[in-house]
Amino acid sequence: MFHLTLGISLFALLHILVWFSANLQFVDGFESSKIIIVSLILSIPTTLCAFYASRATYIAMEESLWSVRFIAFGISYLVFPFLTWIFLNESMFTFKTIVCVLLSVLIVCIQVFL
Repeated sequence: MFHLTLGISLFALLHILVWFSANLQFVDGFESSKIIIVSLILSIPTTLCAFYASRATYIAMEESLWSVRFIAFGISYLVFPFLTWIFLNESMFTFKTIVCVLLSVLIVCIQVFL
């Protein structure tokens, strides 16, 4: 259980870092000349999160890389809508976004509990 919790937490952090690396350029009030520097600074912690999240989840899921991939995808779809809503005011409460978030929860639950 420790490895799964660690892996999911690191995947969440990974996707938060990726969101900022890729999408900070669209946030009002952030100086566009500094965006690439922020992305470069975040690249090492992002890579380390990916490495250790994959390792921990791989151990937790009894050495199934497919499970790791689906959990990582599901976590990304739980993180992205919230950050996009908070920082860009794009509603996550559209039919297709809600369905995708629910499917992501379902994907993670299938991988963890079945």
